Amino acid sequence: MDIKFSDNIPQYLPDIVFRNRNENIVLLVETKAEKLENIFKQNAISQLKTYYLQNIKQDIKKDIPFGMLVDLEEINIFSLTEEQNIKDSISLKTNDILSIYDPEFSQKRIFNFHLETLVQSWLRDLAYHWNSDRPPAYNEVAKIGLLSLIEGEEHTYIIRK
Repeated sequence: MDIKFSDNIPQYLPDIVFRNRNENIVLLVETKAEKLENIFKQNAISQLKTYYLQNIKQDIKKDIPFGMLVDLEEINIFSLTEEQNIKDSISLKTNDILSIYDPEFSQKRIFNFHLETLVQSWLRDLAYHWNSDRPPAYNEVAKIGLLSLIEGEEHTYIIRK
């Protein structure tokens, strides 16, 4: 499936598009290698939701269940469906999750490419358990329903822009 662009949002793509083996997009991820203040965090989430609603959903005619915003302080996972439901949202400490994949995470300057790579590592660990049987936030991700969409997906892959 080709992702098309709307005239309303010039050339914006999420950093990571996570698809399952059936080619269905299950997660859009935006990474920001900085600590976002609340207003900027809300703007980034809004941009991801707007992109989804105006570009992807109208092209594929299917709901994409989850979005994720990762900054240097928090990982926010939220529902992308119009029926926003608070039970489908979680907030995790970025350092608690990503320091498993880079033990020096909190002690060095992190650039966006590296942050994106660490997020991919975590998502692949959740899907394939390549690093641990119970990756960080395993239970939390399972509770909101995201884990069941990515775990064990032999052909799951991640596309980068």
